[in-house]
Amino acid sequence: MPDQTRILAPGPNDRTVRSADGQILHAPANWELLPPGDAALTRRVKAAGPTWTIQEKKGRKVFSLGVWAPADRIAAIRAELASERSTDSYAKRRAADVARRERKQTEYVEDFRGAVLAFLDFAPATRSLPSDSPMPSRSTPRRSAAARWPARSGYRSNGGPSPP
Repeated sequence: MPDQTRILAPGPNDRTVRSADGQILHAPANWELLPPGDAALTRRVKAAGPTWTIQEKKGRKVFSLGVWAPADRIAAIRAELASERSTDSYAKRRAADVARRERKQTEYVEDFRGAVLAFLDFAPATRSLPSDSPMPSRSTPRRSAAARWPARSGYRSNGGPSPP
């Protein structure tokens, strides 16, 4: 049984992983792969003992592919978490969390709108806007770049004079 927590890459087969030095390791028979998606379960499994975290790098991003850990530990923590999530106090706490996030989002939207209007204070059209009106739209449609800067005769498209 592995005695440490490691970060590894996926291996060539289902139950294999690749270490940083390129060595292929086989997952122990009593271990299973916990897929990503439940942060609380993953945190508790990692805290309970040795695990292998599988990560894959694509470009500049790193993607988690799951955590290898003993199957009996994953099952026990999953059952404990399910019983905890089924209580009334957990439901109340989740509802309070949702309400708090909604209040913070509303405050952010109001603050952002105020900052945009303060930034646009130099434009006369924004000085008389009430606080609940939408941002002003352009009264005249935009002209294309070609209409704003018509080509001059005797010049190429890159701005230089045409050859003689």
